[in-house]
Amino acid sequence: MPPNLPALGRVRSSAAVNAEIRALALAAWGRPFTDEERVEYQALVVEWAAAERLTGDVVEAA
Repeated sequence: MPPNLPALGRVRSSAAVNAEIRALALAAWGRPFTDEERVEYQALVVEWAAAERLTGDVVEAA
């Protein structure tokens, strides 16, 4: 199932999405992601990539 992306015009910056990716990774520090966390991570990476394409922000992904 494809992840839900924000509607156009409501796209967060890649930096904001990257911060959420980092927070998710830090919360799971030292253990593998749960299935739920993995789905969330994958959706965030897709959102981050879309933000990069739309805004041209240059922020390194977590």
